[in-house]
Amino acid sequence: MSDEREHWYEEDAGPIVRLYAVTRGRGRTERDELDLTTLLVDAGAGTRLRRTEPEYAAIVELCRTPMAVAEVSAHLGLPLNLAKVLITDLIEEGRLIARAPQHRAVGNADLGVLRAVLAGIRRVDG
Repeated sequence: MSDEREHWYEEDAGPIVRLYAVTRGRGRTERDELDLTTLLVDAGAGTRLRRTEPEYAAIVELCRTPMAVAEVSAHLGLPLNLAKVLITDLIEEGRLIARAPQHRAVGNADLGVLRAVLAGIRRVDG
């Protein structure tokens, strides 16, 4: 029975424990500009990655095309806070560039879409 319990701990707790080892116990980052929609892109395409942990390489690989912080976290199955710590490390060493997403101001075309949605809701509602 003890063998089964040890096996359970390896599978379920192992990856998270490993991530805390990679982040040296850091579970949060001080970078306020990193939110779910911050876009990341690899700034050092074609250059060798200084960090050897596979999590960093996976993040850089994903960010060869612009990708949001939330997407990186989801693709790698990492908790968001830990993904942000790893992303911050890569930003600070100059490997990733973080950009706030561009938000469009609501214009006439957008207002027309909103009016059509409202009209549809009113038809359904009764």
